[in-house]
Amino acid sequence: MKQTKKQRQVGNIIQFDFSTILQQEGSFIYGTEALVTVTNVRMSADLGIAYIYVSVYNVPYKQEVVKELWENLSYLRGLLGKRIRKQVRRIPMIKFYIDDTLDEKDHIDNLFTQLRSKEHTKTRSMKEVMDARKALENNQEEE
Repeated sequence: MKQTKKQRQVGNIIQFDFSTILQQEGSFIYGTEALVTVTNVRMSADLGIAYIYVSVYNVPYKQEVVKELWENLSYLRGLLGKRIRKQVRRIPMIKFYIDDTLDEKDHIDNLFTQLRSKEHTKTRSMKEVMDARKALENNQEEE
């Protein structure tokens, strides 16, 4: 569903400020190994709920990082409230979602790379095929 201009504006404010919060406080919440970025924020129609999409890198279990965010939800919402209280009427509830579109993109790129490498091994010039056949025949004669 298409968002209104107000929803996009509030979403952009929350995305910017929540990204800053994660940069400053993230290492205390989920550790220094994980790299967490806010990729998108969608607002509900009444601006009461912020759906925050995060990308998680450098850790094998992304759900663990999101679980840590959920466990510190009230703390994070309080920090967000301090930053945006003069820009919005009420501080929205927060819901976290993993955004794995970049992981999917990397997976698809790897698949295409594998397909291209298989095509290159299959498509050879006639000279290469004849040379390979001669080399195989020479090896068989030597044995």
